[in-house]
Amino acid sequence: MSPQARLFLMIAALYGLLAVALGAFGAHGLRSRLTGEMMAVYRTAVEYHFYHALALLAVAILAMRISSGWLTVAGSSFAVGVLLFSGSLYLLALTGTRWLGAITPLGGLLFLIGWGALLIVAWRSASAV
Repeated sequence: MSPQARLFLMIAALYGLLAVALGAFGAHGLRSRLTGEMMAVYRTAVEYHFYHALALLAVAILAMRISSGWLTVAGSSFAVGVLLFSGSLYLLALTGTRWLGAITPLGGLLFLIGWGALLIVAWRSASAV
C-alpha cells in the first residue's frame, strides 16, 4: 500500500470513528442541553463529517490502484474540509460562538474542491483506457 493510500485510509478510519462517537454523543448527551437550532447545526456537522469520512475511504481505495496528484488534492481537501466545516459547526453548536460560522464556508469550499478533484481523476482515468 502506498504511503498516500495508507494515510488517507487512517484518516478515513479516524474520521469515521469520531463521526459515530460524536453522533452518539449528540443524540444521547446533548439533546436536552442544546436548543433545537443548535441541535440541527450539530447534526449537520455529524452528517458532513461522516459523508466525507466515506469520501476519504474512497480516495484511499482509489490511491491503492491509481497514482494521481488529483487524489492527493481530493483527500487533503476532504480531510481539512472536515476539520473546518464540521469542526466549526461542532464548536458553534457547543459554545454558541457565532463567528465560527464564518469558517464553515471555507470547509464547504474544500469539499467542493475535493469532489472536483475526484471528477478530474475519473475523467483522466476514463480517457487513459
